[in-house]
Amino acid sequence: MVITVGSGKGGTGKTLISTSLAMSIGNVQFFDCDVEEPNSYIFIKPVIEEEIGIETFVPEVDLSKCNFCKKCQEICRYNAIAVLKNKVIVFEQLCHHCGACIWVCPNKAISEKKVKLGTIRKGKSDSIEFFEGRLEVGQATSPPLIRELKKYIEKGKDVIIDSAPGVACPFVNAVYGSDFVILVTEPTPFGLYDLKLAVEVCENLNLKKGVIINRSGKGDNLIEDFCREKNIPVILKIPFRREIAEGYSKGLSLPEIDPQYKMEFKTLFEKIKNL
Repeated sequence: MVITVGSGKGGTGKTLISTSLAMSIGNVQFFDCDVEEPNSYIFIKPVIEEEIGIETFVPEVDLSKCNFCKKCQEICRYNAIAVLKNKVIVFEQLCHHCGACIWVCPNKAISEKKVKLGTIRKGKSDSIEFFEGRLEVGQATSPPLIRELKKYIEKGKDVIIDSAPGVACPFVNAVYGSDFVILVTEPTPFGLYDLKLAVEVCENLNLKKGVIINRSGKGDNLIEDFCREKNIPVILKIPFRREIAEGYSKGLSLPEIDPQYKMEFKTLFEKIKNL
């Protein structure tokens, strides 16, 4: 199975859940697709065996061939190219590397200029194969790196993906193609609001999903009422306990904080396979 752990908002405990699940069931591939702020390595503690630089391209304009027809500017949905009277400006940080400007140029005046997009790190921790993407400083678009990272998924293996928070393009690219999505939330109005957004994305992608309530306790009815209304299973609750917060701050997973969670996550994994 490919299981992606996401959250509508940051700070709900998404990484704690994804790493705890992987460390409990073992023999999995783990992918940290939160490429702008990868931190799963803090909990999994892999030995990094290989680092792979990933390149992409941005357009480069040969003014000697350009007739300033503005077709490249018109086709770019991201306003990454501005054509002036006798000059073409490329805003590299706005470019989404789609290649439409190259395709539409009648004079073949636009070519590809390679730039470093980021780095993929591969390693191992016991029976966990660890993969992590790190977006290059200054790069603004993470989905191309996430797609490159997911190319290392092997068919026939169980896969845990830690996605970026939120519901924008990085989240969509992380959950796309998953067999199941775990949505981690907290019992607060903010948690509920962002959970609704994440559920909507999953419904539009026709993905199976379940909810984990982290810092469970007062206010759980906010989440549970919504889940009943949407027929979404609440598959686990993590109580609001000081020792969990202290362990998390030291880089410990839930099974390391409290050994009972190893069996709970194994049971959760079996439950997910039958949903």
